[in-house]
Amino acid sequence: MTAGHGADSAAGQGGSMIGRAWRALWRPSVSHSVAALLLVGFIGGIGFWGAFNWSLELTNTETFCITCHEMERNVFREYSGSVHDANGSGVRASCPDCHVPRPWIHKVARKI
Repeated sequence: MTAGHGADSAAGQGGSMIGRAWRALWRPSVSHSVAALLLVGFIGGIGFWGAFNWSLELTNTETFCITCHEMERNVFREYSGSVHDANGSGVRASCPDCHVPRPWIHKVARKI
């Protein structure tokens, strides 16, 4: 028995739930490796999905659209002051309202 695990090993499967979980995580095992890989993959997938959606929405703004010099110098000047930009109801139509599809799969295809 090693000095660090002597009391725990002598007690067998006893001990607190946290202690048993801690020992199980540090014990080499194929099933735990697969579980750890799945957990890391799941968390990484959530992070990737969030970053992807964030970037998709970031590129779906009028500010992003006019970063292109062609859009800023020509199209945006034509848009400014038009019925789409300023009207009696106060509702503005921006680039994505008309030029980006609403359904997610079609939006991704258009962005690509």
